[in-house]
Amino acid sequence: MSKKIATLITNLFEDVEYIEPVQAFKEAGHEVITIDKQSGNEVTGKKGTTVKIDKSIDVLLIPGGFSPDLLRKDIRFGEFAKAFIQDEKPVFTICHGPQVLIDTDLLKGVDITGYTSIRNDLKNAGANYKDEEVVISKNIVTSREPKDIPAFNCESLKLLAK
Repeated sequence: MSKKIATLITNLFEDVEYIEPVQAFKEAGHEVITIDKQSGNEVTGKKGTTVKIDKSIDVLLIPGGFSPDLLRKDIRFGEFAKAFIQDEKPVFTICHGPQVLIDTDLLKGVDITGYTSIRNDLKNAGANYKDEEVVISKNIVTSREPKDIPAFNCESLKLLAK
């Protein structure tokens, strides 16, 4: 069965570490998708190989439910979210979604909300928990629960329009 393989890549990658695996994956029938900060750009390896970027990821949305807790079992998801926060890209999360942000170690002093049952987890991570329908802190938009979705969507769309 063919798989889609996301490749996070930017300038100064190790050429052979990209070229040889990609060639093997494609020969086996898999699709390789390159991802960087801007789609359509070309990035250049340390030895001069150029690669055209297929996709960019501009915004991170983390819905609630049990999903965030399950995602936290794998540290890569916290690291992924951390990169968005550090790059000041929009991060939208609702209900239990902010649990993933706890693993970024970047919540100290951040105004945030989330489902009531995770408020102490957020506080213990250094966040300023607020019991409000939507809280905006720089590039992070958070809400508490499904009834807050209209306010969440409104503020998220405002941030996207900037």
